[in-house]
Amino acid sequence: MTPEAGIGPEQEALLGESVGLALLVVLDTLTPAERVAFVLHDVFGVPFDDIAPIVGRSSAAARQLASRARRRVQGAPVPDTDLDGQWAVVDAFLAASRDGDFERLMSLLDPDVVLRSDGGAARPDLVSSIRGAETVATQAMAFRRFAETATRALVNGVPGGVAWAPDGRPFAVISATVAGGRIVSMDVLADPDRLARLDLDLLAD
Repeated sequence: MTPEAGIGPEQEALLGESVGLALLVVLDTLTPAERVAFVLHDVFGVPFDDIAPIVGRSSAAARQLASRARRRVQGAPVPDTDLDGQWAVVDAFLAASRDGDFERLMSLLDPDVVLRSDGGAARPDLVSSIRGAETVATQAMAFRRFAETATRALVNGVPGGVAWAPDGRPFAVISATVAGGRIVSMDVLADPDRLARLDLDLLAD
């Protein structure tokens, strides 16, 4: 995770091409065999004949695993390319949350927006997946304290992320995917084990 301050437009655009938190969340929904087959073949170009013994399947079965994984990954929403526009929507969402402006929240959310939260084994009460603008807006209203102290950041080089670090350590990081000027998905990472792997020195105050 990289603080927004000090990141120039060219570097931000370059970093924006890297894997984002939303994609990592999608990858986490795959089975281990699907993930291995997909990453080895689609990312590293490993032939299915070589992948088959690794996943303990036939070459044809390994191909099917990668195909299923690919469909799920390709189904992830594609963000707008206007970085300033993405930040504007995220900032507006945080402001509406702080102000308790439910109607404004609704206008910033896609009707079919999905909010996924991963608290890991340490925070099972934060593991959830909800859908729909009204449901997500209601959830945002319940977490106004987060919006009041949230810090805008790049998450894995992708704009649209915010972090909540009330005591200097991140309690949660949210990546919002903006498409068509509205938030279509929000991925909340609140798993302490995974958060601990972030470079905390790069968190903006």
